[in-house]
Amino acid sequence: MIDRGNGKAHVVKRMDRPHVRVIPEWFGGGILPHKELHEAAVELMANRAALIAVGEPTTEKGLDKESTGAAKLVKRAVEATPGEITSKWQQALKEANMVDMNLEIDIIPVSDVERSKQFYQSVGWRFDDDTAAGDDVRIVQFTPPGSGCSVTFGKGITAAAPGTAEAGLTVSDIVAAHDELAGRGINVSEMWHGAPFPPEARIAGPDPEHTSYGSFFSFNDPDGNAWLVQEVTNRRHLPTPAAAGSV
Repeated sequence: MIDRGNGKAHVVKRMDRPHVRVIPEWFGGGILPHKELHEAAVELMANRAALIAVGEPTTEKGLDKESTGAAKLVKRAVEATPGEITSKWQQALKEANMVDMNLEIDIIPVSDVERSKQFYQSVGWRFDDDTAAGDDVRIVQFTPPGSGCSVTFGKGITAAAPGTAEAGLTVSDIVAAHDELAGRGINVSEMWHGAPFPPEARIAGPDPEHTSYGSFFSFNDPDGNAWLVQEVTNRRHLPTPAAAGSV
């Protein structure tokens, strides 16, 4: 941070795992692309320093002088009261210390556990477990190749109606994935591009340019639970919720 009076820099908080926040974006006045922010964060190591400065033009000379040699510098000016900036800064620090939450299980409702088990085995997903906790409870789990989230179904674990689940899968090669599932005897839809919804917006065939997030196909399990398969060749870096309105 830069003192208003003498323009000197001082450390307000040091983090071994830096997180990047740019206050102007939070007030709708920022123009820094989120991609640039992400690249800055990726470059940071535990033994390097990052400086994200918030201030008025009067502090620019002091900022430039004190930040010489910094590993990464991001500057933007913002019109906000000190109280507003402090509040947003405290919120950013609070978010930075949040415990990670990873999606682990997706529960889908089925009517025939054995039939569903045979289906997902035929899809080629990894079989993880089949546990009966009693006559009224059975838990079967599969995991799609490369996925950090598993799929669970069985008996006595959800009140949802069989066939009402919808979920998405991502693949790096839509044509190869389509051919593999079709070769396994899975009734897959034709490939399309354009938009996943509504059906009338779909254009037949995969995206000719294989634009990331642009090609799709789908398939259903025996109960009608729907799986939308989407090709992702270049992962899009989404903005934080606070900055989403200004990217």
